[in-house]
Amino acid sequence: MKKKRCCYREALQGWLSILPVFIIIVAVRGVPVAAAVIKSFTNWDGMLKSDFVGLKNYIQILGHGEFWGLFRNNLVLLIYIPIQIFIGVVVAVLLYEEVKGWKIFRTIYYIPQVVSSLIVGFLFAIFFGFNGPINTFLRAVGMDGLAIEWLGQASSGLGVIIFCLVWINIGWQGMLVLGGLASVSPDIYEAARLDGAGYWQKLFLVTLPLLRRTIEYSVMVSVIWSFTSLFPLIYSLTRGGPGTETMTIDYMIYQKSFVSGSQMGYSCAMSVILLVIILIFTGIQQGMSQKKEREEGAA
Repeated sequence: MKKKRCCYREALQGWLSILPVFIIIVAVRGVPVAAAVIKSFTNWDGMLKSDFVGLKNYIQILGHGEFWGLFRNNLVLLIYIPIQIFIGVVVAVLLYEEVKGWKIFRTIYYIPQVVSSLIVGFLFAIFFGFNGPINTFLRAVGMDGLAIEWLGQASSGLGVIIFCLVWINIGWQGMLVLGGLASVSPDIYEAARLDGAGYWQKLFLVTLPLLRRTIEYSVMVSVIWSFTSLFPLIYSLTRGGPGTETMTIDYMIYQKSFVSGSQMGYSCAMSVILLVIILIFTGIQQGMSQKKEREEGAA
């Protein structure tokens, strides 16, 4: 009996110790989300007007082709993730093997990660401007036909955004993979070497399978980030143009909130839909990961 009381007391002390953190998380995260859900059923203008309109906002959003165009853009931009992972793995392996100059290269390689996306966008807007360095170089080498308005067309604009996303995130990706490689026991590589495995065999049959969890985590975080954090980059690069051809859901939330007449209730509904999309992607990823773990356990 005394032992049970002691266990309950320890459990209570543990819960009480994390209670302040829990309250802060609820206040900072939970309350705004709950408020957004409530306001999504109103025509709130950000000030005093807040009349209940039911599902009107959701019907307008999901029944309008504009939203699905934004969703398509978000999906297209996910192309950067496999490119980012491939480059990150290659660079991480080179750093892990400590090629010549690896310490300096590691520092340079990570610099894009610590630069604000807004600053990156402004820099690349200059580079890819009609009279910027890229087009100037193309004209200098006689390739005038390729000197286009990169940010003024839908396909090339999305391509530039993807390029910027890869450039921004390969540093983070490389450090993440490098951390995963550091956790692999050297004995595994030694055993593979004794079995006659060459460099590429060790890379594809040993290294990459052992990095599966790291890569899965990277994919999940990158998907969430690409749906929620592209606004600074797109704002400084294309402003979502031409029209809405390079606009994403999070940028449209800003547009409806602060540019197009303070449609806060509409924006809250779009934010809730965005949250549901993120939860669906996360659930799919987690389900696939758990299924693979069960299959491996059964084998």
